[in-house]
Amino acid sequence: MAGGAQDNDEEITGINVTPLVDVVLVLLIIFMVTANFIVRETVEVDLPRAANGGETVQGLVNVVLDKQGKLFFDGAEVSEEELRRKVVESLAKDKETRAIISADQSLPYGRVMRLIDVVKGEGIAKFALNIEKDVAPAAAPAAP
Repeated sequence: MAGGAQDNDEEITGINVTPLVDVVLVLLIIFMVTANFIVRETVEVDLPRAANGGETVQGLVNVVLDKQGKLFFDGAEVSEEELRRKVVESLAKDKETRAIISADQSLPYGRVMRLIDVVKGEGIAKFALNIEKDVAPAAAPAAP
């Protein structure tokens, strides 16, 4: 007969879920990677004026450079050598230690870069610079 295609009348009884599984796995990987970018605010810093750091969260250290050029490590004032020692101690406890670096905006750029060099030089590869987000100014009240 001329309709050879009519001989194969099998019904499709199953659903192929392989593409669905592939998409779900890709989404899972994307969510796992982006979860590392969630920042926990643990340091109270009034930027551009830097204030003392807050308490330590496991695997996260706070390094603050205030307007007078004083260094603080997790809220305690330290010298540059003490900072180096404390960074090494933090890395000894947890190899995945990250740092949040806060500095007053009036400080020279070179001073902040030196602080970043100290933190990176002692082994903390992952760090973030703390900034204050710009907020749209509220409407000015009308003059009486």
